[in-house]
Amino acid sequence: MLDGMVVPSTPRAALTPQWRAWIAENLARGCSTDSLIADMVRAGFDPQDARQALGHSGTPAPDGTAFRPDPPRIARTHRILAADRTVTVAMRLERPVIAVLDDVLAADECDELIARCAPRLQRSTTIDPQRGTHEVIADRSSEGSYFPLNADPFIARLDRRIAALMNWPLENGEGLQILHYRQGGQYTPHFDYFPPQDPGSVAAMAIGGQRVASLVMYLNDVEAGGGTVFPELNLTVMPRKGAAVYFEYCNSLGQLDALTLHGGLPVLRGEKWIATKWMRQRRYTAS
Repeated sequence: MLDGMVVPSTPRAALTPQWRAWIAENLARGCSTDSLIADMVRAGFDPQDARQALGHSGTPAPDGTAFRPDPPRIARTHRILAADRTVTVAMRLERPVIAVLDDVLAADECDELIARCAPRLQRSTTIDPQRGTHEVIADRSSEGSYFPLNADPFIARLDRRIAALMNWPLENGEGLQILHYRQGGQYTPHFDYFPPQDPGSVAAMAIGGQRVASLVMYLNDVEAGGGTVFPELNLTVMPRKGAAVYFEYCNSLGQLDALTLHGGLPVLRGEKWIATKWMRQRRYTAS
């Protein structure tokens, strides 16, 4: 939820006069349409209805221009040699660029990441769209930890593999983030990129530029629930140990693909562990 914004509650998420006033008020405040769409989806709106309410044609970039996809960065082959490991492409979507990948991590590597992080988990944060600071929000009910780039030989091996798989410079990657969701834990639909209209995005992008692509790796088999949902596409990727979902959202012109709205569905039984890698436009310089 945006800072200082009160989202109206409506049982059926209808476009009531109250919602129209809320949209007009927050557009006037300079809030990005991406942020408003994400808030409306969290409140129960269908993504298409939310876009139409904000005057979107259906697949725009956040600045309102038509998004122009680049050729996918990830290899088009069925099997990808990612440094020290061969990864199988189980499913691929051309727009937005999404790939479901098998065998990204070995079972013992998944177990090692969980074992290292379990004793030092902290509540997950998101970047506040107004201030650019890291804040705890109710919409992200996970806890996590992270490893700086090339933290040790084990992490360095994974970083090299992931960079080769994502076909992007290793030094442009953020540190590997490990997240844990207990039963009931979820992350409501959101964008991984930084909406350029949000004041807080300026600070976030000062240390490497915009995010360009994400890789979400599943570290365990979830008993029920916990899928990665893309509500714009009616697509859900189910978590399987060692597998991953990859998606791109920033092209060479700096345009952003709003079709990559995604979320983590509630864990219905058991728990969920994931590892996430975000790639930036330039070298990532955060400590």
